[in-house]
Amino acid sequence: MVISIYIKYFILICFIYIQIDAKDIFPTFKLKSVGFVNDFVIDKNHLYAANDMGVVDIFDIKKKQIVKQIVLPPLTTSMNKLIAPNILSVDYINNKVLIVSIGKSSYTNVWIYENNELKNIINEEKKLSIKEARFLDDKKIIFGTLGSEVILRDTTENYNVYKIHISYSALGDMTLSDDKQEIIVVDEGGEVKLIDAKSSKVKKSFKAQNVDNIFHVAFKNGVVLTAGQDRRMAVYVKNQKPYYIKNDFLVYCVGLSPSAKVGVFSRGEENYLQLFNPKTKEFTDRLVGHKAPPNNIIFINEKELFSSDARREIFYWRID
Repeated sequence: MVISIYIKYFILICFIYIQIDAKDIFPTFKLKSVGFVNDFVIDKNHLYAANDMGVVDIFDIKKKQIVKQIVLPPLTTSMNKLIAPNILSVDYINNKVLIVSIGKSSYTNVWIYENNELKNIINEEKKLSIKEARFLDDKKIIFGTLGSEVILRDTTENYNVYKIHISYSALGDMTLSDDKQEIIVVDEGGEVKLIDAKSSKVKKSFKAQNVDNIFHVAFKNGVVLTAGQDRRMAVYVKNQKPYYIKNDFLVYCVGLSPSAKVGVFSRGEENYLQLFNPKTKEFTDRLVGHKAPPNNIIFINEKELFSSDARREIFYWRID
């Protein structure tokens, strides 16, 4: 009985210590895009930010400034007005930039920028509603459509290697593993599927922890995080029972460090980012500074990350 009391006391002291040790972290610096940022990707010392003004801003991270811009041609409306196309997605590989933008008919255009030339590889006349696109390699691109189709396209021969329909619900988000061998796809029904990127085979369907639309997914080192409209942040760790953390506000965004030892998710109406350990469920520090719901989080190593929201600023954070 006495031992049991001491154990409880010890646990309480540890919990208090953890809570006291946790702190608020503020951004070290901010990058400013010319428009509201929808997506960004990082390659070494450069960050490529896609915005709603039809521009991909290329930032030098060390200089903390825009060093180049990729500008898409404007759209002509039915009233003969010129407007900037909204860019939904951006990716980078070996000096190539992949861009998905909305056309005047609400269908999407896909572009590749290489050697200072912008090439339209898929025209909106194809009537595709592509939500995002990622390079699989130099020659192949993975597309995810709003209709939950996953398409692997060979850009050298201009044909689809495969085109599969993976859900009856609309696509929520998709992401590739770091080695580009696997794809995690999530949908508005709360489903999470692991797909072999080269063969399109569904390798695993996870036991859903979300019961509504999944906004965002992160996938690193075998760990999967999802952010949902149902106010749940779900965690799938290999050889461990999946679980979710219930919040008092919609969860818009998630992120993982390269080792997956550090997870982060948007939490609360104040739009702060909560750091935690996916395996132990332990909450640690908070990242404070966003004024709108975050929409993308990218770690560049275990201690540094960038995040954006539907505004012009991209935040740089350094964590302990």
